[in-house]
Amino acid sequence: MIAELLPPPIGTGSAFVDYDAALTALYPQEAAAVASARPKRLREYANVRLCARRAMRELGVPPAPVLSGVRGEPLWPDGIVGSLTHCPGFRAAAMGRSSAFVGLGIDAEPDLPLAEDLLEFITLPEERARVVALTRSSPGVCWDRLLFSAKEAVFKIWFPLTGRELDFSEADMRIDPDEGTFFARLLVPGPVVDGECIEEFDGRWLSRRGLLLTAIALRRRT
Repeated sequence: MIAELLPPPIGTGSAFVDYDAALTALYPQEAAAVASARPKRLREYANVRLCARRAMRELGVPPAPVLSGVRGEPLWPDGIVGSLTHCPGFRAAAMGRSSAFVGLGIDAEPDLPLAEDLLEFITLPEERARVVALTRSSPGVCWDRLLFSAKEAVFKIWFPLTGRELDFSEADMRIDPDEGTFFARLLVPGPVVDGECIEEFDGRWLSRRGLLLTAIALRRRT
């Protein structure tokens, strides 16, 4: 499903179930990184990296370990940008060549409401008002959770570009319920890429099989 949200040429891999073979397919460096992890975390880690290997194969990139940085962000081979996500019942990876894309951000969440206190923590007042309006007009989607997912996708593309945290209050999100798109306006100075300051991100979303998926692909301008 994640491939539907991303333009070519991007390699993707996804799974709705975990495979035992993913545990034995870890590279030694990856296995060492989660040697003390609990079984649930180990299965998530191994299976999302199995998805990464599929994405590499689709993109024509030799398989390679995917370790984690200081914030848990995936560390890709040279010349590659990408993103990983996992939630109950779904794992996915997406990657592209850095010659074509500045960055990628994907996120998956269960299509379930957020706790009220979490919604207040992650949203601006105007965003909460939009969520209320969307819930009234289109109650078939958990718009609060979708907003959270979109903000996660923004962070996943932001952090590799900046190495800085991005607070939930530092990006103002708008969701288009009809077009399956969303728009993020940064409220702090954005990263400078190829001499241009990035002030906003455009993404796409979908709701299917009890899941909410969001994705951002920032193309490099030639």
